[in-house]
Amino acid sequence: MKGKKWVPEWEQYKDRLTGVTITQLTNYAGHSHHLYFTENGWYDNETKLLFCSDRENKTNVFSINLLSGEIIQLTDYQQTYDSLSVCIHPSEETAYIRKNHQLIELNLETYEERLLFEGPEKSVIGNINCTADGKYLITCLQEDYSDRFEINLGNGYIGHQELMEAKPKSQILQISLGKSQEVQVVHEEENFITHINTSPTQHHLITFCHEGPWHLVDHRIWGLDLSTGRTWKIRERKEKHEKVGHEYWYQDGIHIGYHGFREDGTAFFGKIRYDNESMEEVEFHFPNWHAHSHGFSKIAIDGRAPLDKIIIWGRNEGELVGPKVLCEHRCSFHSQKVHAHPRFNADGTKLLFTSDKNGYGNLFLVDIPRDLSTLPDFNERLFPEK
Repeated sequence: MKGKKWVPEWEQYKDRLTGVTITQLTNYAGHSHHLYFTENGWYDNETKLLFCSDRENKTNVFSINLLSGEIIQLTDYQQTYDSLSVCIHPSEETAYIRKNHQLIELNLETYEERLLFEGPEKSVIGNINCTADGKYLITCLQEDYSDRFEINLGNGYIGHQELMEAKPKSQILQISLGKSQEVQVVHEEENFITHINTSPTQHHLITFCHEGPWHLVDHRIWGLDLSTGRTWKIRERKEKHEKVGHEYWYQDGIHIGYHGFREDGTAFFGKIRYDNESMEEVEFHFPNWHAHSHGFSKIAIDGRAPLDKIIIWGRNEGELVGPKVLCEHRCSFHSQKVHAHPRFNADGTKLLFTSDKNGYGNLFLVDIPRDLSTLPDFNERLFPEK
């Protein structure tokens, strides 16, 4: 029920390996997860946080008060969903939700909803982002091929390569957030397009990707100028079958972060300007799922099993220090709802992630030590990869 209050579920504990303070924000016998790591879920001066949760056999959007722990249910949907894509307007007064074929505006104070857009039944709507000026919602729309072959991307990436090879007709849509709700196709091509990301400072810049297995896709990260329609490749491969992806914008709205793997399996994270200038990359030698950063001063990755830890790098007098072990995550990554997806808060003092280490997905918030040198170094003797 909209406006329903749930008593605080949070509890604090010390990570058993590093001693850092972690707050488990949710504790319910059903999956809860924060927004996709490219989306900021904090609002109201970072005193509140949006998340999605499967409660009472339904999937809904909730807000947790980070001062009191109180949880408020913001929507009243009557079924479970594999995925609700959610983003917050720059004003922090409204949020936007993708639910099946619908895009919905949600007032964060009154919980009032307004239908913005409804796509054709035989189509798939991608994730959603607001432009930096708050005037538009950007999303992608593609042909639905689920009647041609099995597709279950949220649970095992089933149909991932088949969709890439099928090259469905895809459109990037710009939807006015004014009264007119005008919809404009700003880009169209026959390719599996996903991962729409709007620059948080440059209202005319977005990135999108050609989706598919990273080593097989023609090119992953693309830029698009909404004012001109121009598209271009960002961070081209340096070698055949190199994998690059999970791109996200830095807070400056100019640089883009990403991670990847060389052909020999060496992992790396990096940053690059939207115009392909000022590229920096750092290699490491253990498997991971995602990377996120606070500028290029703190970088966190979620290690892949059997390395079930959050690993972090930081800067000391300009030099990058690490890798350090921040904490365990013990996340299964069995489905998209239980990917760790680490994300820093605005000032880089906390790190948010999801884990099903206790059986169900829940949200965890880590207090990052001011002095990262107090954290243990990653090494194979203490934290073996195999």
